[in-house]
Amino acid sequence: MGSSVRELAGATPATRDRYVDLLRVASLGAVVLGHWLMAAVTPDGVGNLLAVVPALQPLTWLLQVMPVFFFVGGFSHALSYRSLLRKRPEGSEDSVYSAFLRARLQRLLRPTMVFVLVWGAAALLVQLLGGGGGLTGVTLRMVTQPLWFIGIYLAMVAFTPPLLKLHERYGWGAFAGLAGAAVTVDVLRFAAGVPYVEFLNFAFVWLAVHQLGFLRADGRIHLRRAALLAGGGLVTATALVAFGPYPLSMVGMPGEKVSNMAPPTLALLAHGLWLVGAVELLRAPAARLLERPRVWRTVVAANGVAMTAFLWHLTAMFGVYGALLALDVALPEPASAAWWAQVPLRLALAAALTAALVAAFRTFERPAAPATPGTPGPPGAGPLAALGATLCLLGVLGLSIVGFGGLLDGRTALLIAIPVSAPAAVAMTLGGWLLVERAGRGAGVR
Repeated sequence: MGSSVRELAGATPATRDRYVDLLRVASLGAVVLGHWLMAAVTPDGVGNLLAVVPALQPLTWLLQVMPVFFFVGGFSHALSYRSLLRKRPEGSEDSVYSAFLRARLQRLLRPTMVFVLVWGAAALLVQLLGGGGGLTGVTLRMVTQPLWFIGIYLAMVAFTPPLLKLHERYGWGAFAGLAGAAVTVDVLRFAAGVPYVEFLNFAFVWLAVHQLGFLRADGRIHLRRAALLAGGGLVTATALVAFGPYPLSMVGMPGEKVSNMAPPTLALLAHGLWLVGAVELLRAPAARLLERPRVWRTVVAANGVAMTAFLWHLTAMFGVYGALLALDVALPEPASAAWWAQVPLRLALAAALTAALVAAFRTFERPAAPATPGTPGPPGAGPLAALGATLCLLGVLGLSIVGFGGLLDGRTALLIAIPVSAPAAVAMTLGGWLLVERAGRGAGVR
């Protein structure tokens, strides 16, 4: 692995934006660390440290960095789709879209499906043997929760072509339109009490952040605009939390009536703006740091396993807690002095177990050969790919909500207003992926 990382790092073209790769790794790493720190596990169940110590909730304004990942996604998607457009045969836009979806989904869904199938088989075996209670049951329910992020990311990939066209025509106006739609949704939700309208902000908020990535790809977020985004976003988020119906925490809290995360709110969008502005202000010094060979090799190595580590980090965390309980190691009261003293040990063990899981499953994250649209595909290749992406999105989101607990009992959870079970969610994800693969191959993707 060391030699291949060295070769990849050495072959990096001078035109590559290395800072984007650093942001991708750093944002996923921050999420992993945040999950490990926030979990307040006791023999009786799993709580949230931020609920135990509300004074720590302002830390979410630094650790809730999913907007940065989606911003980076917009940048990468714009470059990838435009590259395919430049290489396309005449009259093959359908094949470009299906090639784009297949290429972007391969590296995302291959490790995800392995994770889902391994956990599904393990959950079925545990429940057939009469297990599934205590910490095991909690793990089966919670281990899939981070998949919501992959579902949202799938939507961003699927909507990239039409949103990129809007960006190319209206620029900042396209972003303003999505942000304005998010404002309208929250007004209808909080001022008019319109039911279910809040779920539209799963699209408007995250796609607005994604749209900023398009602007970054075109060099339209210079230092002055980055400062305006950072300052304006921070002031707006502070005002909304201080004077509006929005909670302080930028992650979901147990029992709260309003969450900034599920569904996303205007406060979370403002938070995303300040984070995007802040990371853009740090671009120049970070770029100088990334010119050092050792630093860049570290980023390259981390990028090669980041998604695998993200998928399995909760497995590692629950594995550590399970081992501690099995060894009769006392789990101190969350936020007590003994609990804080145990944090370094738990983090080190979780990191070690995550590394072992990455070593076992990293091969599924290896990128496929670069996608190129070949001969124009059969009629309907684009819509077929879009249908597949939609099924993947619904399946992954459904699985993130329902988990693997209660498989034999037919447990379901509501995906907006539709009950979905774990087997149905897995079937949708797998079926959708196969459709995307078929559409991509049918379009002559090389």
